[in-house]
Amino acid sequence: MIQFDVPEPDYDRYSNRQLAVIPLAVLAIALLLLGATWAITGTPVALGIEFGGGTELTIQTTDDRDTIVEAFDVNVERIQTIELEDQYIVTFAEIDEEGLSSQAEANLEPTEPGGDVVIGSREFSPTFAGEQQLIAIYALVAAFLGMSILAFILFRTFIPSIAIVVSAFSDIMIPLAAMSILDISLTLGTVAALLMLIGYSVDSDILLNTHILRRSGDFYESTYRAMQTGVTMTITSMSAMLVMFIVATIFGIEILAAIGLILFIGLAADLMNTYLLNLSMLRWYVMGRGRR
Repeated sequence: MIQFDVPEPDYDRYSNRQLAVIPLAVLAIALLLLGATWAITGTPVALGIEFGGGTELTIQTTDDRDTIVEAFDVNVERIQTIELEDQYIVTFAEIDEEGLSSQAEANLEPTEPGGDVVIGSREFSPTFAGEQQLIAIYALVAAFLGMSILAFILFRTFIPSIAIVVSAFSDIMIPLAAMSILDISLTLGTVAALLMLIGYSVDSDILLNTHILRRSGDFYESTYRAMQTGVTMTITSMSAMLVMFIVATIFGIEILAAIGLILFIGLAADLMNTYLLNLSMLRWYVMGRGRR
C-alpha cells in the first residue's frame, strides 16, 4: 500500500465538543435535506426504475438527445449515453414497453438503413419495484444491524460501540443527501455502494477503537498510529474512486460514475466522522467527563 506522510494533529488544542460539532452539524444538514426531499417528493432520494417502476429502452440512432426527447409523447426521465457511439439508454416513468418501442422505431433514425432503433428493453411494474425497494431496505438495515452487533461484541462497552454506530450512520446519511442534491437515483448499483460504505466505516472505526483501547501507549500516540494506517487506506481508496468517477464520466458510463462519486463522498465523510466524531467520544470515554 502507498504510504502517505500523515501529519500528527494537535488534538489537545480542541475540546470534545469542538471536535464533534462539525460532523454533527454536517449530519444534521444531511438529515434536514433528506427530510425536506421526502416531504416534497415522497422519497428521500430519486428512485431508479428498479425501485420506482417504469420502462427502459436501449436505442441505437443517429439522432441527438433533443430529437430523442421529442420522439416520444411522454416525458423522458433520463437519457444515458453508453460506451458505444450512437447508443443510449432512455428511461420512462410510464410502463408501456411495446408502445414506447413503436414510437422510437417510428420517429428516430436507425444507424443503418432498415436497421432497428430499439436493441433492448425492460419493464418494471410497480409491484415488482415495490418488492425490490423492500429487499434493498432489508439489505441496508441488516447490514447496519449486523455492524452494530459486531461493534458491541468486540468492545462490550456502550460508548466505544455507540461511537462506531453513530459514525457509520453519518457515513450513510451524508452520501444519501449528496445523492438527493446531485439527482443521483437509488438503483441496485448505488445500493451496493452504500453497503460497501457500511463495511468500510466499520473497518476504519474498529481500527481506531482497537488502537486506543487495546494497544499500548497513551491516547494521542495510539490515535496517531491508527491514523497512519487509516488515513493512508482511506485516501488511497478515495483516489481510486475519483479516478473511476472521472473515467466513467468521460466514457458515459453513468452507473459507474455514480458509484465512484458516492463512494468518494462517503469515504470523505468517513475521514471526518472517524477522526473527529468517533475520536471525541472515545476521548470523553477514556479521559473522563472533565474534558469538554
